[in-house]
Amino acid sequence: MKKLLGIVVLGLFFNLYISVQAQDSPKNYLKGKFYSSVKDNFLIATKKMKDDRFEKTVVAMIENDENGAWGLVINKPLGLIPLSFLVDPKLSTSEKRKELSEVNILVFWGGPVETKNFFIVHSNEYQSETTKNYGAISISNDYNILFDINEKRGPEKSLVVLGYSGWGSGQLEGEMKKDHWILSDLNPDIIFEMDNAEKWINAIKNSFIRL
Repeated sequence: MKKLLGIVVLGLFFNLYISVQAQDSPKNYLKGKFYSSVKDNFLIATKKMKDDRFEKTVVAMIENDENGAWGLVINKPLGLIPLSFLVDPKLSTSEKRKELSEVNILVFWGGPVETKNFFIVHSNEYQSETTKNYGAISISNDYNILFDINEKRGPEKSLVVLGYSGWGSGQLEGEMKKDHWILSDLNPDIIFEMDNAEKWINAIKNSFIRL
């Protein structure tokens, strides 16, 4: 029964990947002036957002420069999956995989780009070989952090995210010019502590005008 459930869950995730990847970004987008103030903030979808995938979305913006931008959606949970689904089978024994299969972890949709890759958004006290600090948060994307989470040696606060949101040069600024997005301070409490249904509401309450 557990094996059948695992196959069903994997199938659902696979179908999600395909459906998300099939919706390409618009080819003719409005290109805008580069805003250096986007990085290290929340990017929040407004009610003018036309893309259904990003309705009431909050994105933690990681990078933004003249070549483009990327960030991770932090309020779109996909559901609980066994931790073993994220770990490469070659990196663990059958006994270890069985142990990991008994640990369910909440996974979030991070955006429509590279949806088979995972990122762990986490508190700054944890460090691994792949950890990079981005001000109030850190990001790791190696398997060791998954093992550490399982063994209660991982970060105090964390979010497992599949895929990311990316924009080409000037694309995000063009969307902001059309008032599809606004900014607010990146608040770790909203990322890690708040109920997902409340994240967009609270982030948009603290929004400000870009500089």
